[in-house]
Amino acid sequence: MNACLITGAILAVMLAFAHSFLGERFIIMRLLRRTELPHLFGSDRFTRQTLRFVWHLASVAWVGMAAVLVAFTLPDPMRSRSLALQAVSIAFLVHAFVAFFATRARHLAWIVFLAIALAAWLGIN
Repeated sequence: MNACLITGAILAVMLAFAHSFLGERFIIMRLLRRTELPHLFGSDRFTRQTLRFVWHLASVAWVGMAAVLVAFTLPDPMRSRSLALQAVSIAFLVHAFVAFFATRARHLAWIVFLAIALAAWLGIN
C-alpha cells in the first residue's frame, strides 16, 4: 500500500469530521441565530437549511475523496478505477439525499447530484 495516499486519506477524513463538528459549533450555529437572513419561499427556513447542508456537503466530498485515495492504493488498476468510481457515485448520492431531505426537494441541486451519482455508477463497467 502507498503510505502517502493512505496518509492523505486519513487526513481528509479527519479534516471532514473537524470541519463538520467545529463548523457547526462555531460558525453555522452562530450564523443561523442571525435574524436578517434572506427569506426564500416565504421564510428564512430554506436559507438556514441550505446553509447548513452546503456546509456539511464539503465534508461528505472530502470523505469521498479519501475513499478515492484509498482505491488508488490497490495493485489492480481496474479494481482501483472501479472502487474510485463507486466512491464518487456514493458521495454524490449522499449529496443528493442530503439536498433533497434538508430542503424538502426545494433546492434543485439534488437532481444534478443524483445524475452525477448515476453517471459515475454507470461508468464503472
